[in-house]
Amino acid sequence: MNTHRNIYKDDVDFSLLALQSPEFNKQSVTVWDPFEASQPECSHEIYSLKSNGQLDFSNPEAVQQLTKSLLKRDFGLEIELPDDRLCPPVFSPGRGQSQEDVANFSDRLNYILWIQDLLDTTSESYTDHYDPEREVIGLDVGTGSSCIYPLLGCSLRSKWRFAATEPDIDEKNMQHARRNIVANSLKSRIRPLQTTASDPLFPLDKLGLESIDFTICNPPFFSSTTELLTSAASKSRPPHSACTGAEIEMVTPGGEVAFISRMIEESISLQERVQWYTSMLGKFSSVGTIIEKLKERGVTNWAAKEFVQGERTRRWGVAWSWGDMRPTMDTARGISTLPKHLLPFPSEYTFSIPNATVDNVASLVNTTLQDLNLRWQYRPSISTGIGFAKENVWSRSARRNRQKKELVAHRQPSHHADAMAEDSEDDDESDSALGFKVQMRWQGNEGADGVEVMLRWVKGQDSVLFESFCGMLKRQSSREARTD
Repeated sequence: MNTHRNIYKDDVDFSLLALQSPEFNKQSVTVWDPFEASQPECSHEIYSLKSNGQLDFSNPEAVQQLTKSLLKRDFGLEIELPDDRLCPPVFSPGRGQSQEDVANFSDRLNYILWIQDLLDTTSESYTDHYDPEREVIGLDVGTGSSCIYPLLGCSLRSKWRFAATEPDIDEKNMQHARRNIVANSLKSRIRPLQTTASDPLFPLDKLGLESIDFTICNPPFFSSTTELLTSAASKSRPPHSACTGAEIEMVTPGGEVAFISRMIEESISLQERVQWYTSMLGKFSSVGTIIEKLKERGVTNWAAKEFVQGERTRRWGVAWSWGDMRPTMDTARGISTLPKHLLPFPSEYTFSIPNATVDNVASLVNTTLQDLNLRWQYRPSISTGIGFAKENVWSRSARRNRQKKELVAHRQPSHHADAMAEDSEDDDESDSALGFKVQMRWQGNEGADGVEVMLRWVKGQDSVLFESFCGMLKRQSSREARTD
């Protein structure tokens, strides 16, 4: 995920926002005056900014209005939030701007951008780029009162649609979520669903959906109220300061690990009815635990990402797929502090050929791959090709077997040769064991430092097969380059 895509990577200019948004500049606050018998409730206006031009992040009204004003200014979204439910503050402030443990909306934006990357780099077009015509359906598990993920997703991409669930134990959240959907004219693109305790987390059948592209979730982090209060105390601030929220939104038995573990178990039954299952995590310790559970359940295709905003505020994302479309390395291996065995196998491999030209190396790669029993297409204009193989067709035994078949076909009636040709032509990617892209580009100064060959694993479950292919192409290309 390119961090520059998050418009809140830098500090927000509060003074400018106060000029752009009168609601942010001043809020009307209702207070209770027990000494005023005739009118115990009264309203007065307060300013959001302190005398130094910074926001008072201990003021829940100011934080909530910050969220509303930024959503309106930057995304054209209008939201209504109850005072006693989680408010997704829009960004994580930098030095001197606030307490750094305030839950932040910028991480939510980073989460959406990461899902965009997951989908863009695992699409059937194999371009690794955004396809504005691709229709996408997401499921927000526990959408909350703000319905923030569906609103954001729809505002950023016009072909995205959502289903959004909320348990029936919290009717207030669903009421406000519905209002926010209607207020932004998104009834045709966001479908809310009130679920019961007996419903699955991914109620595709109840929603009438055969398959969807992704799930998104910000589960309750804490396993008990005691853990919640202990966490707040460890950060040297009163619990809930500048962080409104009901206990049911922040606490669940077993915490986030138990909640996501339930997701994993449900995904085993649904398999590829969902392309990417994802969840945000609030504790780094949970990331490794979840990935170990995924590996135990036989998942070989997963991704992990760290969302960093401000100086210390961090959240993490974990995604898994039962399909065989492989995301880019930046997308899948986005936590540098994670132990190597918990990271997915690298989906990219690069080697260099000195004293060569792009055209020369492209010719060598083309010759090598065209001699193999696989599907290969090369586009000279971008020095890139894409290929698919049903099995290992580059080993010595595989090449010998092919030579024997070609010899038999040469000696036998023509229909044997026709059958071989048809087998080669029918090699589409749907049943391929390996899909790959090969790109040639100048290394350093053009013509001076040789050529870099980048291999990208786009499809497959067998990392050994991809590794073997990379080794073969490097050996063949380097050997031929030396002989030229």
